[in-house]
Amino acid sequence: MKYIALRVGERIRNLRECIPTMKRNKFYLLLLMMIFLFSGCMRNDMNTITSKETESIITEDSTSAKAIDNDSTKESSKESAVQLSDFINPEGNTLFTRFITPEGYKRVEAVKGSFADFIGNYPLEPDGTPVYYFDKREKSGDGHAAVFSMEVAEEDLQQCADSIMRIYAEYLYKSGNEDKISFKFVDGFVCDYNHWKQGYRVKFADDKPYWEKKTDADNSEETFKKYLRIVFAYSSTLSMEKEAKPIDISQLKVGDIFIKGGSPGHVVMVADICENESGEKAFLLAQGFMPAQSFHIIKNPAHSEDPWYYESEVKYPFRTQSYTFDEGSLRRLSYLDRN
Repeated sequence: MKYIALRVGERIRNLRECIPTMKRNKFYLLLLMMIFLFSGCMRNDMNTITSKETESIITEDSTSAKAIDNDSTKESSKESAVQLSDFINPEGNTLFTRFITPEGYKRVEAVKGSFADFIGNYPLEPDGTPVYYFDKREKSGDGHAAVFSMEVAEEDLQQCADSIMRIYAEYLYKSGNEDKISFKFVDGFVCDYNHWKQGYRVKFADDKPYWEKKTDADNSEETFKKYLRIVFAYSSTLSMEKEAKPIDISQLKVGDIFIKGGSPGHVVMVADICENESGEKAFLLAQGFMPAQSFHIIKNPAHSEDPWYYESEVKYPFRTQSYTFDEGSLRRLSYLDRN
């Protein structure tokens, strides 16, 4: 600005010397025109600088945006790099041989003959088998990672709680501990297999169940299946919840459940567990559902390509593939503790 003012002053002095005879009004008119000319040039210079600065700012912002986009792309690529095939051995026909533990994790060793050993070696349907309803219809969707080779009768009875009661009962029956098989009806009636195999059957009077001797003693597999049918008909998540005690996630073991008792409620069971060097657990969850359907391993909706649920992810409400559980839902069943 100082430079411009000096230039204007110099031009004025030169004009006074060159045109001494010019009338005052013409002189002032010329002076105003020159000031206008210089000020116009100054505005153009300022506008040019401002445009360049603006262009620089836009370029910097665009570069930053591209950097953020590139970071997001890297994260997305990292996630998409994980494939379900990284955790599945399609040739495996049990949980132990089908499912690969996450990197840095080792499967918790199951004691031979234990419930965890029974579940881990339970036969699975071939990899890619869909979930079927009791009436042989195929269930839509892609929310499961494996299907157990567990019978589902052709009636809508073996639902979520029933599938878990069945696998506990099968373990006790096949391990020679059928005397421990016992489940409560919703009204609290104790339906134990001991009575059933001795020929007693459940009868009702004024809607209250009681035992009545009806046939000869029989411990065949067919008798066992008929017993399960009556259990499925009169037990549910409501009765199951009462036969389980709350535990902490640090105590987690195979057979524990996340449950919401109700009509309807829901329950899922821990089917497999692994740990890293820090002792942090990862686990697989199994479920049946409504209508009655195949017992199956569910995917983790937080990362569907990795079916394992991680201890650090268990924050309430806890979301699984088909249901969200509230705090206090993690429990341990008493089915193996019968005298």
